Amino acid sequence: MRIGLIGLGRIGAFHADTLSSLDSVKELLVTDPVAAAAESVAARTGATVVGSAEELLAAGVDGVVVASSTPTHLPLTEAAVRAGIPVFCEKPAAQDPRDAAPLLSLAESTNVPVQVGFPRRFDPAFRAAKAEADSGVLGRLTTVRSTTMDPAPPPAAYIAASGGIFRDCAVHDLDAVRWLVGRPVVEVYAAGTAEGDGFIRDAGDVDTASALLTFEGGTIGLVSCTRRNGRGYDVRLEVHGEQDSVAAGLDEGLPMRSADPAVQFPAGPPHSFFMDRFADAFRAELQAFAEVVAGSPSPCTLREGLEASWIAEACALSLAEHRPVRLAELR
Repeated sequence: MRIGLIGLGRIGAFHADTLSSLDSVKELLVTDPVAAAAESVAARTGATVVGSAEELLAAGVDGVVVASSTPTHLPLTEAAVRAGIPVFCEKPAAQDPRDAAPLLSLAESTNVPVQVGFPRRFDPAFRAAKAEADSGVLGRLTTVRSTTMDPAPPPAAYIAASGGIFRDCAVHDLDAVRWLVGRPVVEVYAAGTAEGDGFIRDAGDVDTASALLTFEGGTIGLVSCTRRNGRGYDVRLEVHGEQDSVAAGLDEGLPMRSADPAVQFPAGPPHSFFMDRFADAFRAELQAFAEVVAGSPSPCTLREGLEASWIAEACALSLAEHRPVRLAELR
């Protein structure tokens, strides 16, 4: 199949390497406003450089991956859907989920598949935890905890355009816990502080945040994240049920050390960034998209991806107004 890739920044260039290595992808077409970025990727992967996103969508590709800047996700995904081309869109599908209503209607009425990029759904440990929860072996789920701790914050320009820590960073945790519990979130309460890097505070954002989620059915979710964790990139998921508990992310690369001198776990070295922590998940995610292009259903539909964005919106409002926010208020 012929796959198009729009956007060759950090994640786009990473996706180019993965796509070019998939057996099912016979030709990769790439485009980016920065010509040097496109030429660099083409030299490394053998991809064909195309002059613009419009030209790429008109080039007869079987599927397209949208990895460009966040403001372009919605119009590019809509253009691909209108052209009848299956789309993989990096999160978020839209900066504001309210703006995505016409696209959602279009995608569902035309049956053009859209897959939103949430790689934790493809991590082997996360998938195993989901299977345990779905099987009933854990019993009724009482508490689900998800953590994201970045080793260092992104650049100031990125922070300023990110939409805030809940929409940009914690949205991965919000999708993971909603996907695992399998029930809607009905209420959130969020808190955050900005006591570290001044440019984050100057952007009106926080560098450390947590959210308490109440799910339909009574399960409680706890999401926490920070922009600076000196020991490494720490992503964990805990699932607690009345009968048993499991966790994802408790591997030898866990960026945490035990204060008990008798405990040798983890052996390290600590995970340093999302690209090494989730390398297998990213590959599985794009392999799944290749299967979507071939006719399989999307493993993370546009509607599902937007649900995480709605929860992030509720968290951002709760943080701003220092109060619980019910999801029903936003719709």
